[in-house]
Amino acid sequence: MQVIETDIPGVLILEPIVYGDERGFFMESYNQMVWREKTAITSDFVQDNHSRSARGVLRGLHYQLVHPQGKLVRVTSGEVFDVAVDVRRSSNSFGKWVGTRLNEQNKRMLWIPPGFAHGFLVLSDYADFLYKTTAFYAPEYERTIIWNDPNLNIAWPEGVIPELSDKDAVAPPFMEAELYE
Repeated sequence: MQVIETDIPGVLILEPIVYGDERGFFMESYNQMVWREKTAITSDFVQDNHSRSARGVLRGLHYQLVHPQGKLVRVTSGEVFDVAVDVRRSSNSFGKWVGTRLNEQNKRMLWIPPGFAHGFLVLSDYADFLYKTTAFYAPEYERTIIWNDPNLNIAWPEGVIPELSDKDAVAPPFMEAELYE
């Protein structure tokens, strides 16, 4: 596995080793020993999630206040533009974001540490999105920031009209959201 650092310390792009031939491919999507050796992250994953979304679906920007989740995310079918936003007021990268394309061809994964809001936009006809989390889902502590907040100025890919859930459509702007200290 190759670890690629991003512009925000702690947010990592991971490229697995893929063994392939004309019959298909094999890869380890997660190996705790390799993960810890390559990233020095010792958090345990406690929950795996799988979502399927149609083209244009935008999920996010989500985070949990009391039980912050680290997330290791990947796409097994289709393509998304995936975004992590630092929502820790005490951080040097507060309000900054990192975005990358995850798809079934590049097989990349993104590590989003606790203390970050997360969202993705589906760019293909549909996408299967898998993620491992370091804390259980706690809906009472989930918060959302509006996806197109001008203070964040996320450069979402053009040409795709976002389709939002009711909750995401009425999310507060970044400056009014409950954030981490």
